[in-house]
Amino acid sequence: MQRHVSIPSGSATLAGDLVTPAGAAGIVVFAHGSGSSRLSPRNRAVASRLNEAGFATLLMDLLTADEEYEERFTRHLRFDIPLLATRLVDATRFVGSRPETVDLPVGYFGASTGAAAALVAAAELGEAIRAVVSRGGRPDLAGDALPLVTAPTLLIVGGADTLVLDLNRQAMEMMRTEVQLEIVPGATHLFSEPGALEQVADLAAGWFGKHLPG
Repeated sequence: MQRHVSIPSGSATLAGDLVTPAGAAGIVVFAHGSGSSRLSPRNRAVASRLNEAGFATLLMDLLTADEEYEERFTRHLRFDIPLLATRLVDATRFVGSRPETVDLPVGYFGASTGAAAALVAAAELGEAIRAVVSRGGRPDLAGDALPLVTAPTLLIVGGADTLVLDLNRQAMEMMRTEVQLEIVPGATHLFSEPGALEQVADLAAGWFGKHLPG
């Protein structure tokens, strides 16, 4: 079942697309990267793979339409990790209030700067978040929240994305939970190479399959 939803967060209302397969084993909330949206073809491809694996998904816009418009000129919000994390926490509470998802364990899938927001939100919510997956993420931007994350975390980085790979390795050293780094050989930041995104989706499905169900 797929439906469009409106997610309240402070004075903002965020757009989302909620998919709930029958008998879902958990729900994965997506946090996209800077300059992206819930319509990102990369995240939608991963979400489709997770739906096939039996997980519900929430793809959402972390910014309102007005904020997205302003971002084209100012770019003042895309690295506002505390704001993005707060909105992710509110989205988590939203899925926890809906009858079709209230009993589902929650995981996060974050891309680029969205990965930092996912880790900050996971640190705040503690055991309420069962697993985190980062795709080409910037976990280093989560800063002091990294040692507080309790959810098992998978970091997926392209082998040719050398700067981000170094930043992920640095972030791993600060984390105290179970954390694993998977490198997709030859892939660049957007995993646009043939077969690269499919590897990301399979790795994510495997991680959530291992850690998300109760």
